[in-house]
Amino acid sequence: MTPHQLQFLFIGLAAILVLGRVLGAGARRLGQPPVVGEILAGILVGPSLFGGAIADSLFPADVRPLLAALANLGLVLFMFVVGYELDLALMRGKEKVAASVSLCSVALPFTLGVLLALYLSGRHETDSRTGFVLFMGAAMSVTAFPVLARILSDSGLGRTRIGGIALASAAFDDIVAWSLLAVVVTVSGGGDQWSMLLAPVYLAVMFFLVKPGLRRLFDERRGGDRITADRLIVVLGGLMLSCWAAEWLGVHFVFGAFLFGVVMPRRSSELVRVQVVDRFEHLSRLLLLPAFFVVAGLKVDLSRTGLQGLGELGLILLVAISGKFIGAYVGARVNRVPAVQSGVLATLMNTRGLTEIVILTIGLQLGVLDPQLYALMVVMALVTTAMAGPLLHLFKRRAGGTEAIGDYTDAAGGGEAVKERPAAPAGRPTA
Repeated sequence: MTPHQLQFLFIGLAAILVLGRVLGAGARRLGQPPVVGEILAGILVGPSLFGGAIADSLFPADVRPLLAALANLGLVLFMFVVGYELDLALMRGKEKVAASVSLCSVALPFTLGVLLALYLSGRHETDSRTGFVLFMGAAMSVTAFPVLARILSDSGLGRTRIGGIALASAAFDDIVAWSLLAVVVTVSGGGDQWSMLLAPVYLAVMFFLVKPGLRRLFDERRGGDRITADRLIVVLGGLMLSCWAAEWLGVHFVFGAFLFGVVMPRRSSELVRVQVVDRFEHLSRLLLLPAFFVVAGLKVDLSRTGLQGLGELGLILLVAISGKFIGAYVGARVNRVPAVQSGVLATLMNTRGLTEIVILTIGLQLGVLDPQLYALMVVMALVTTAMAGPLLHLFKRRAGGTEAIGDYTDAAGGGEAVKERPAAPAGRPTA
């Protein structure tokens, strides 16, 4: 690494940190999750403006591999936090309605995404047509659990009945969507087929060896409720090994990070979970994820989007928004959730945020997406996340306030408020 590379890396990172912070704060003032402004910051430094002059000035070609390394580390920590925050206990008492909302909000957009991919496949180059078709279906099915949790916290719905159903549905949705993406990676030739045969062994090691070991590490009776440097090193080392194993198997390192978060113990002290997540999330959120936003933004070029591209963007938005909204709405109404509350659930399930950008980046790396379609899909992720706030405000006005939306009585009975664990503490930034 030369002094020239270091100088530009530091200057570029400082610039994107400031820009992301400013636009994130601006998004919050407009009632949007900060991630909307941060994704926009990444796009603004890319080639979409001024022919890429900003990107070339801040991040010369020889600096970009260093930036990509930081971005990958940020992804590892982010996906670990996503997996750790994914608590299936959220579904307790809401299994039927949550499963219905989740399955419908995956099945319909997946089907529509497949049909859209069949239409677009002749217009875009791809290394695997089957992988492209399946990928578009999976990409349309995603709900960003962290963004949804943040919106619930900011809107006051986090501890209500409808908020609990939304979190449970999103948790189930995450499992289904990431499983679909794992299939896409396999079909697209992401790894050696022989090594993929060892995937069940990897899963068995994670659930039957690593999970019990982590449970003993954080056992309160052995002082595991105290977060020490040694314990954090064990977690970090295990996380890196899990990412290595997943990458070696050919299923992408983000799955290793996500799975390690999933097997982290949740029955130990709540203080342990909060402290571990806060330490990892702040490092990722404040320094490493801005690097990822830049790397993603450098690949988004909207300056050459013509009439055909705008038409494709319209179709992508139509499929993404209608598929998720109608699917989730029908799934809720089938379980006799009132119309307004069903609309709230459908709106929340439409948020995609950074989770969608991660998935799109995997698709670009696999050669499933070409740069033009990648750029249009990033715009879709931004729009579907930004629309959640205004739609929730409309539903609140129609229902007569947050309390009327959150704690309702339906024909199935039971209108009490449920006391959920807070979706995301107000002081903790969530991507």
